[in-house]
Amino acid sequence: MGLQKLLTNFICFLITFIYSVSGQSFDNSQEFANPSSLNELYKIEGKVYNVDGSGPSEQFLVGTKVIVNYGQYYGFLKSDGSFEITNIPPGSYVVEVSNADYFYDSIRVDVNSRGKIRARKTNYIQTTEVIQLLYPLKFKSKAPFKYFQIRESWKITDFIFNPMVLMMVLPLLFIMIAPKIINPQDLETQRELQNLQGSELPEISEVMANMFGKKPLSQQQQQQQQLKIGNKQKKKQ
Repeated sequence: MGLQKLLTNFICFLITFIYSVSGQSFDNSQEFANPSSLNELYKIEGKVYNVDGSGPSEQFLVGTKVIVNYGQYYGFLKSDGSFEITNIPPGSYVVEVSNADYFYDSIRVDVNSRGKIRARKTNYIQTTEVIQLLYPLKFKSKAPFKYFQIRESWKITDFIFNPMVLMMVLPLLFIMIAPKIINPQDLETQRELQNLQGSELPEISEVMANMFGKKPLSQQQQQQQQLKIGNKQKKKQ
């Protein structure tokens, strides 16, 4: 009984071993029989530059990350600032550089089935517009991020050009400068001043009443109105 169990276990082991080896050889034969399947995945490469164009520091290398399609693929920088993102199938991708200190424009990369790669500017409004860029990619920062706004400093001009100050200062200047501009010895100016002093200004109530009230009727209009009233009274009688 013990020998039979050993034989059966040994036979089962041989069968499983032969099956596994034959399956691996079959898979390998299929893989090498179709060499185009190895070329279905490609890589996106490029380089990230600092604002001043100098070599990247350790802090910059650690804090910078390359993101493809908003997190579908990731990549990190090498010591010289270059990067490679492998295992990319054909398609259209948006490549971005994530850094806490510097801002970089994103680039759209198109990979076709033959492995040709085209880089162009990302345009979310006009997606059909193509502005081709160089490949391998080159990311250059325009300016650092501004997380805080600079506090405005107080200036004397802010006080001078204040509307309330202008309302007080301009009339005083006019009062001081007007007598020097007008010559009081001139006869014409004296007559104009006398006319202004002699003429009485109308009251505000009269002006408003004339503007918004009913205009007084002329004599002809009053006579016509009286005739109409008299004719109506005769008809009633």
